[in-house]
Amino acid sequence: MFNKVVLVGNLTRDIELRYLPSGTAIGTTGIATNRKFRNQMGEQREEVCFIDITFFGRTAEIANQYLRKGSKVLVEGRLKYDQWTDQTGQKRSKHSVTVETLQMLDSRAQGAEMGGEDFGSYQQPPQRGYQQPQNQPPQESHNEPKIPEIDIDDNEIPF
Repeated sequence: MFNKVVLVGNLTRDIELRYLPSGTAIGTTGIATNRKFRNQMGEQREEVCFIDITFFGRTAEIANQYLRKGSKVLVEGRLKYDQWTDQTGQKRSKHSVTVETLQMLDSRAQGAEMGGEDFGSYQQPPQRGYQQPQNQPPQESHNEPKIPEIDIDDNEIPF
């Protein structure tokens, strides 16, 4: 079976970090994703989805150190179904995402405001490529694809 989830959104709260007796770090938070669409009447509508997410190990520690409420992230992981009985004896359940890969999407300037650096993606080794000699001007590569810039208005963020 295949169980893979990819989400891009903003964290809904600061990460709550705790440690298991074994020393493994666990970080929990939520992510908000949204989509805009037109309903049958032609009106512009927005749908927001809130999902609980969990980080483990070093990823939890990195997330706790560099991310805050409102941070834009891309997470990849697997969907998990949790069941429990609450204090009143009611059976409860929810879906959540266990994060396997984290990519920080905030700009370098916003990361500096939060006291962190722009690490980009965690769990991927840094790329070591050819470095241009310092006495020569950098040359443009015409083979690299142009990545379009996405213009997002602050009013589009769900919080």
